[in-house]
Formats: sequence, C-alpha cells, structure tokens
Amino acid sequence: MAGGEDDDGSAAAPLLGSKRRHEGCPGCRLDEANKTNAGVPYLNFFYIWIVCLTSTLPIQSLFPYLYFMIRDLKIAKQEQDIGFYAGFVGATYFVARTFSSVPWGIFADKYGRKPCIVISILSVIVFNTLFGLSTSYWMAIVTRGLLGLLCGILGPIKAYATEVCRKEHQALGISLVTSSRAIALVIGPAIGGFLAQPAEKYPNIFPKESIFGRFPYFLPCFVISILATGSCIACIWLPETLHFHNDQKVKAIDELEAEVGDSNLEGGKVKESSDTSTKNLLKNWQLMSAVIIYCIFCLHDTAYLETFSLWAVSSKKFRGLSLTSQDVGIVLAVSGLGVLVYQLVLYPFIAKSFGPIRPLRPAATQEQRGVANGISVTLMSLFKGVAPAAAGILFSWAQKHTTGLFLPGDQILFLIINMVAIIGLILTFKPFFSMSMR
Repeated sequence: MAGGEDDDGSAAAPLLGSKRRHEGCPGCRLDEANKTNAGVPYLNFFYIWIVCLTSTLPIQSLFPYLYFMIRDLKIAKQEQDIGFYAGFVGATYFVARTFSSVPWGIFADKYGRKPCIVISILSVIVFNTLFGLSTSYWMAIVTRGLLGLLCGILGPIKAYATEVCRKEHQALGISLVTSSRAIALVIGPAIGGFLAQPAEKYPNIFPKESIFGRFPYFLPCFVISILATGSCIACIWLPETLHFHNDQKVKAIDELEAEVGDSNLEGGKVKESSDTSTKNLLKNWQLMSAVIIYCIFCLHDTAYLETFSLWAVSSKKFRGLSLTSQDVGIVLAVSGLGVLVYQLVLYPFIAKSFGPIRPLRPAATQEQRGVANGISVTLMSLFKGVAPAAAGILFSWAQKHTTGLFLPGDQILFLIINMVAIIGLILTFKPFFSMSMR
C-alpha cells in the first residue's frame, strides 16, 4: 500500500511512483539505513541469535532432570506413574503456546516486534526462575504454562530476522534462528544434566543447607535466567522493524493511494484486503501441507525426547537404564551436537547434490508475517503439546506391561514413535504434498 503499486509492480498514478520515508517511523528509518549500508548487520544478527538461544534453553534443559523432579515432588503414588505426571509438565509449555501464538503474532504486527521480544524474554526470566523454585507439582504446571503463554517470540522472531537486514541477507537471518536452536540442543541438556541436584553432585560447592540444596532444580533455571537477563539488556540495541505511519496527513495520503490502487483494474487485478489475504493463508494448501508435515515430525521428535529421557533414568527392573541426569545430559548434548554438525556440514552437501525442497513463502505483507508465523507456531505447538503428554501416558503404561504382550512395553512404545516418523515421511510425497501452487 505504502508504495502505491499494483501487484505487478506498475505505478497506478504519479502519486504512487515511489515509496516515501515517513518521519519518525522506525521501520522506514531502518530501511534507509539498510539502503546505505550494504554489509551484513552482524551486531543485530548476534542479538537475534542470543535472544533465540535463551528463549529455547528452558525447553531443552528440562528433560534430563524431569523424571527426578517429579519423583521428588511426590505426586506419583508408584514409580511407574512418574512418566504419566512428567508428560503433562513437558506438555504444559507447548499447550499454553498453542493458545498464545496467534495473539502474539497479531500483537507483533500491531505494536512492533521489539515489545514482543522483550516481553518474551522477561517471561523467561520470571517464570523459568519460579519453575526452578517449585515446591509442588501444580506450581510446576502453572509456572511452566505461564512461561509458554507469555513467551511469544517464536513466530515474530522469524519475521524480525528477515526484516532487520537487506533482502540478500535474509537467508542468513533465518539460518541464525535455526542454528541458535541447534546450539540449544547442545547447551540446554548440558545445563540441565550437570547443574540439577548440585548438592548431591558438588557437595563441596553447594551445601545441602543452601538454596540450591533445598531447591535441587533451581540452579539450571537460575543460570538460564541470568543468560536471559543478558539477552534482555541486548534488546535495548535492537531496532524496531515494523512501520508505524501515525501522521494523520500521511495516513490520508496513504488512504488516497490505496483507493487509487484498488480502482486500477488494469490486467484484471484487484488488490486484496489484508483480512482476506490473512484468511487465505489457511486455504493455501502448499503452505498448510508443509506445515502439517513439519508438525508430524515435531510430534515425533518431542515424543522421542520425552520418552528417551524418562526411559534412560528409570529403574532397570522396569527395563530402563538407571542413568543419572548428568548421563542423560551428556547423551542429549552429543546428539544435539550431531544435529548441529549435520546442519552446518552435511546438509549443504546433500542439498547441493540432490536438491533441497524449495522454501515455501506465502504472499504475505509485513503486516501479516507475524500472523502467518503465528499460525504455523500454533499448529506446531499443538502437536508438541500432545507429544509429551501422550508419550508420558504410554511410558507409564509400558512400565506396567514389561511382559505378557507380543513385545515388551518399552519396545512397543518406541515402535509407535517410529511409526509416526514413517507417516511423516509418506506424507512428503504426492498427492498430499505438492510443490505446485493451487
């Protein structure tokens, strides 16, 4: 609209020939800065990377010690029920995020990306700390849920990463978001595994009478909150990317431009309204099929992570491995390192040799990117919310059925999880998934 051009890029009238810079608009100011500076905005990218990392750590650090935390909260009547209750703690964050993702996307599109990012990081500082101080099962559930409800960064940060830089650097911006999460797969489990129960592991440093002895799962949460505080301070220097054109005279001109542009029917094209375009996002099968496939694999990954973490530390009499939280942290950190190496080294080679699936980018304006990302995050969070709860329930069932079936219960559980991955693989083929636009 601001540029006054039709969809084919032609000017509808002389008034619409060029995009004006609106005084006082942070988005316009950033656009001007990017025009004059062709280099990579390394500092802004670093801030984005830190923010993404600290917002992801509360998710990845939980699993190494979750089993022990539920055990110490004494909510389970028998050992086989620990997995049942642990599943709901793991699910609460994602279920809460399911309900808040689209509202946060709307918030980011209306009030700016930066306020959304700052509020999200503040929620990590507050509620992640309170989670580590949980004295009851329901306190853990509530603090975890509030963290998921108020940490609405996942969708808007993707939009922000593409808007803070020039077009030729947008791929790098998106890769920083994904690589920060890969790093979190390494750092998160290590923090949770090595720092949980510090009075037992490092009694010379953390006495049992200290706060870390009385709250054995506070230290990993506290360390992450300190990192989040640092990233929140870094947000001071993050520029706002959303365009705010509040001047009444400018708005009147923009409305006139919109009317002229909408009345120009050359080529039989009519400009689509923002609301209609947003609704069409859900009707874009190319987009939605890709999102559904991604959600299937998110379901698999989260369910496997939950199941493995519970199974690895459970007793050998229930066919577990009887590992410590530190052992699980090491295993998950090594596997996360493998994912990171794959993304940085192997994937570029595979993509070059066999060709990647082309990125799917719905035709969404800047005012719609937060909502579009919010829709995908909502569906992803829904699947990720189902995964740990279902995995916890099935894990508890498996520990109660170690014998008497055609396979031991734990093997049946892992077989079910693998079947989910196979279903996701099948859906990547036609007719479900098609690269042609519909």
